[in-house]
Amino acid sequence: MITLLLIGFGALVVIAVVVGIVDAARAADRRFVASERRLAWERRQQHRRASATASGWGDEDD
Repeated sequence: MITLLLIGFGALVVIAVVVGIVDAARAADRRFVASERRLAWERRQQHRRASATASGWGDEDD
């Protein structure tokens, strides 16, 4: 019974290590995608603000 518990615990540790390695390997890709999305969002916000002020319907909260 104890052997079965140790095998299960060992399997969990191995899975955790594998997940950590895969996560670390893909972290740079996720940061790159996040920065690209952030730049696209900032461009949309600048365009939205420019069109709002050009039409005279600017947001009073700014």
